[in-house]
Amino acid sequence: MEANVVSKLVLPPVRTATSSSYSSPTAPKLFSSFSCGSRSQIRQAGLGNSSSSSSSSRTVPKFSIASSAGIQEINETQFRDSVLNSDRPVLVEFVASWCGPCRLISPAMEWLAQEYKDRLTVVKIDHDANPKLIEEYKVYGLPALILFTNGKEVPESRREGAIAKAKLQEYVDVFLESMPVA
Repeated sequence: MEANVVSKLVLPPVRTATSSSYSSPTAPKLFSSFSCGSRSQIRQAGLGNSSSSSSSSRTVPKFSIASSAGIQEINETQFRDSVLNSDRPVLVEFVASWCGPCRLISPAMEWLAQEYKDRLTVVKIDHDANPKLIEEYKVYGLPALILFTNGKEVPESRREGAIAKAKLQEYVDVFLESMPVA
């Protein structure tokens, strides 16, 4: 008698539910969120750029990484001058054109850049075009937010995943209020 063998293909998650990555009393956990895995995780799962024999094909709309009036897009060569040598706090947003949660957070980030333009600089970095920064700052999920001041990452300021506008404002306020006024 032949045994029927059924195998399951287990893929790593492309979107994962993650909680806030900070837990200090001055930076409380705000809520769980969704984030995109890296492009390499998507490729390893066999979900990227595969040719399908299926007659139906899906197209993913392009998401522009282009900067808005309040958010400047920078690259690896501009990072030192724009972020590390800045005389005021800088919120760095790591995004990718293929990341759905990055699209979700985009309007809130644009609002934040306008609302806090006198106290905070907001910059955007394209994940795919800046692999050295992604590796150096260990960006594992997108969108990723990291706050820098005086040339250094603010401890426990790292946040991954989409965030609502009110929670984004609360996140930034917690860190700006804890910084000494110059």
